[in-house]
Parts: sequence; C-alpha cells; structure tokens
Amino acid sequence: MTAQIGDLLASAARALAANSPTARLDAEVLLAYCADLPRSTLLAFPERSISAHASARFAAAVERRACGEPVAYIRGEKEFYSLSLRVTPSVLIPRADTELLVDSALQYIDAAKPCSVLDVGTGSGAIALAIKRERPLAAVTALDCDVAALAVARANATRLGLEIRCVQSHWLDALAGERFDIVISNPPYVPSTNTDLEGALRFEPRGALDGGSDGLAAYRVLMCAAPAHLTASGVLLLEHGHDQRPAVLALAAAHGLALRAVHDDLARIPRVAVFCGSDFSRDSARNRG
Repeated sequence: MTAQIGDLLASAARALAANSPTARLDAEVLLAYCADLPRSTLLAFPERSISAHASARFAAAVERRACGEPVAYIRGEKEFYSLSLRVTPSVLIPRADTELLVDSALQYIDAAKPCSVLDVGTGSGAIALAIKRERPLAAVTALDCDVAALAVARANATRLGLEIRCVQSHWLDALAGERFDIVISNPPYVPSTNTDLEGALRFEPRGALDGGSDGLAAYRVLMCAAPAHLTASGVLLLEHGHDQRPAVLALAAAHGLALRAVHDDLARIPRVAVFCGSDFSRDSARNRG
C-alpha cells in the first residue's frame, strides 16, 4: 500500500514535535533519504505516492528519531565543509561550529607550498579531509586511538578520493620524532561529571566527549606533547568549549606555549585558540624589532 508524500510528512512532523525543535525538517530529510528522492521533489509534489517499502523504511527512521537518535546516524551521513561524510556511532557527528577550526588552520597553510598537518582525534576524518581538500599539497596525518573511528576516516578518504595517512595511536605516542607545521585538534572537553547529556550527545561515543573531571584533561596532554612535534614555525590549533578559553589559555602559558590568536564563531562564542612554541614567539618578536 502506497502513501502520499504530504500525508507522510505531516504525520511524521507531529510524531517528532515533542522531541525535536526541527521536526518538519527532520521528517523531510528522512523521507528524502528513505525514498531516495531530493527534498525539492518532496516539497514540490506532496501529492505523489511513495512505495510501501520506502514508507516502511521511513516509519522505522521516524521511530528512531522520536527516541532522540540523531538524523546523521540514521542516514549514516553528515555534511562538513561541503564534504559528504559517512558517520557511524563510533565517531562524533561533525558540527558546523568546527568548520571555524578548519578556517583558522587554513590561514597558516600556504596553498602553493607543501606542509605537514596532524589532526589529533580525527574521528570521521572531517577536519583532516577538509584541510586536504582545501590544501592539496599538504601531507595530512589523521590520528585516533579508536580502530573503528579510523576505519570510518579511511573509508571517507577513499570515497572522496583524498589521500591522508591514518595512524592509530594513544595521543601522539606512535609519532616519535615526527614534526608538523600544523597540529590541530577538537579534543574531548565535556566534564566527566556532566552525566546529564542531552540530544545527540546521548548517542555519541563517550570517549570522544569525556574531558575528565574538569573537561581539560585532553588539553593538558596535548599541550605537554605537541611542542615536541611542532616545526620551528609550527602552530597548535585547539577547539574549546564556550566557557573554557580562560582555562585553556592559562594551561598553555603554564606549558610554555605562546598565544598566537583566538577566534570566535559567528555568534561571537569563543571557539578556537592558536598557539606556538615560546621559542618561535621570541624569534618573531626579534624579527619585528
């Protein structure tokens, strides 16, 4: 038995309204996915019928979404920096907010020159792949401790035709002696005491979110390890929580890292901090003098 697009969307939007502020949009995205049709077709032809198979898939998807599961996990796909990435529950869902981290990194990479980039905690490979697409001459290494996450990153790289090196490592342990022009990370920064996770966070891998008792454990590790892996003019770029910038800057100073820049997102929320080694900072000051 077939059903009309308009009726399916209206029913699904009502079912999702209690748990999603974007109920209608969720319904449209899920029906487009289940029926293998563009959203524009759904909107233009609400009187069209959908096959029984597609309707059944859609009903199952709506039920999952009604329980709070993110649309990205249901579809198995998420767009980031105009790249279509496959995602699974083994990786965090890439956020639009993190595109600022990529934008910030690109400011330090000359498109006409080779450079080396390390993405620590790559997950789906979103940051590494976005940088590689925008700076083809960059040699990009994507690092993660989780085998399943690295499998997702590798699959995304292959599907997108972007060549990156994927390395399994507990932090930077497997990269002894290697140095990079850019070390970049969106590390876990949710305090482990925060057990009342809402929305998509309830479904995402806890290990990729848990930043220790104060949310800063990953920053301590990175700030201790990264300087030995930066080239003389290299920079460390870190995304941080909206209220963590003062603590992150204090940690960096304590580890001998000099602040190079900070970046806020479009909503003026503190989002990214950029650091360099203190030696480079002193050299830059001498050169300016």
